[in-house]
This record gives sequence, structure tokens and C-alpha cells, in this order.
Amino acid sequence: MTVRIERLVVPGKFTLDGGTWDVENNVWIVGDEREVVVIDAAHDAEAIAEAVGERRLTAIICTHAHNDHIGAAPALADLTGATIWLHPDDLPLWHQTHPDREPDAHLADGQVIETAGADLTVLHTPGHAPGAVCLYEPGLATVFTGDTLFHGGPGATGRSYSHFPTIIDSIRDRLLTLPPETKVLTGHGDPTTIGAEAPHLEEWIARGH
Repeated sequence: MTVRIERLVVPGKFTLDGGTWDVENNVWIVGDEREVVVIDAAHDAEAIAEAVGERRLTAIICTHAHNDHIGAAPALADLTGATIWLHPDDLPLWHQTHPDREPDAHLADGQVIETAGADLTVLHTPGHAPGAVCLYEPGLATVFTGDTLFHGGPGATGRSYSHFPTIIDSIRDRLLTLPPETKVLTGHGDPTTIGAEAPHLEEWIARGH
């Protein structure tokens, strides 16, 4: 069966440091007709479960633990029996949203998560959040970047637990080294490619965000 990638856009709220903003999140569903994983269970567990349909959801992989990316994870896990995966460096952020529920498993740099013929390699890319990760699938020439890299530059680093020099190091060393044709599927907004973003690194460093 052919591995495919589906995008579900879900609206909701992002809350951190006493502020709240309206956002639209990309939820990525990766797999085939029988089995899938979800990358970032944002806002609405029932909408995500409906998109998964009759397929078996094996894992909910969190690119980081800001509330807009993990808000629906426990409810979706309860609906489907899937396990929740998070890098342990983001547990302080996770506990702000889910103080009474732990993730089921911890992500580690270099780990490979297999589903339905796809092999997602975990790349630890701190900066936007301490435990931020990207998920690289070389066979699909695709990297899921969460809020680490967008069309037009790095994710935001102006709030708690974030650090601009660190995100620049992550992007330079872990992402811009991927093949230029690699598709970049982001946590918000439109896709891009590594080749489209790589020439702008020095501009981002100069502007400081």
C-alpha cells in the first residue's frame, strides 16, 4: 500500500506567558489505508479522529509541547488507543496544559518511528521549545518541522523556553543539511522546501527572528 500524507487544518487558541492568540494548526496524518500516525494533535480530537476514520492510529507524535500542538492529544489517545510521544525536554511545557496526564513515551534524537511503510527519523531541534523535534522521512523526501522552520524563517523565539541562537543552530545543522528538494511541512501555514529556505539563513540571523 502507498504511504500518503494528509493535512487537516484545525483552528483554536495558543496560550503562553499570559497571552492568548487565535491560530490555525496543521495536523499531519501519515500512513496508508490501514494504519497511520498523527503529527501534532491540535485543538479538536473528534475532528482528527474523523479524519483518521477506520484506520488504526498507532502514535500521536508531538513536535513540541505548546498547547496548540498538544491540546487534543490525551482525548485523541483515549478515543483511539494511540500512544503519545514527546521529547522529555518539553515536559515542563506539557505539564502547563496537561498537569495530570503524562505522555506515554519519550522521543529521542535519531529514533526511527515506523508506520505503514514510512520511517520517521526524529531530529531534536531545540530553540522554539527545548524539546522541539522535526521528523524526517527520506523516502518521501519530506521533513515535518513543527514550529522550528516555516516558509520565510524560524519559528518564534520571543517567549518562555525559547532561544533564538539555539533555533538557528538547529536549523543550520539539522535541517539545511537535508537535500534541497526536501519538502518542509510546517506546524502552521504553507509548505516550503529546504532549497527555498536555505539561501536566507544569514538574513534571519541579521534580523534576529
